[in-house]
Amino acid sequence: MTPNATFRKALIARQQLVGCFIKTPHATVVEVLGSTELDYLVLDGEHSPFDKASINMCMLAARAVGIPLLIRVPDDNPAFILNVLDCGAAGVVVPHVVSVEQAERLAKAVRYVRGGRGIAGTTRAGDYGAKPLPEHRAAADAEVSLICQIEDREGVENAEAIAAVEGVDALFVGRADLTVSYGLTDFNDAGIAKKAGEVLGVKGAATGLFVAATEDMGPWRDKGASFYLSGSDHSFLFAGAKALAARKPDTSS
Repeated sequence: MTPNATFRKALIARQQLVGCFIKTPHATVVEVLGSTELDYLVLDGEHSPFDKASINMCMLAARAVGIPLLIRVPDDNPAFILNVLDCGAAGVVVPHVVSVEQAERLAKAVRYVRGGRGIAGTTRAGDYGAKPLPEHRAAADAEVSLICQIEDREGVENAEAIAAVEGVDALFVGRADLTVSYGLTDFNDAGIAKKAGEVLGVKGAATGLFVAATEDMGPWRDKGASFYLSGSDHSFLFAGAKALAARKPDTSS
């Protein structure tokens, strides 16, 4: 079983999985973090400067170390989704999913169905033609995960229905944008925690969220979460450098 298929199987089974964001468009970052005990990585193509070429190189690094690599795409554009899946992505995290209709379009965009994902066996996902096209088509469903990000009022209201859409594997709660959507300023507002808990408890799909480095994942697990993102290459660098600076000997005495 491929790393991508193993990830999707674990995601659907609601095994406890933890990963981090990649913010720097460089293959070495993926290679280093992918060599750790993390379960998966997510390239942040929504908020970081990833183009198709850098995504392609990062995907090569992920494949080299055997880590499932998902892409948080900028939006729900099926053409971009097609491209990253052809590159070999383990799946996509799609921001601002708010309706059943949008989720149905996304489910079609990631699958080889009529009017859905365009098929080509000469891509990395198809082993550059080495895998027979029928085999590639049959294997693709097991190797691609669709994660819909719930981060708007409408998305919260429709979360249960979105989770029930065939082909939606998981919902990911975006508390930062959710805070803005509800006109609040505090990421840790009790009202936002309540809304996050409502989404995490829906049936029909796995659920997860981003947690801060100092935040206990246990309470979110109890609310239904089974996968988590925490930190990024940027935050790891910052924390490591800050810790190093704090070790400077005191010369005042």
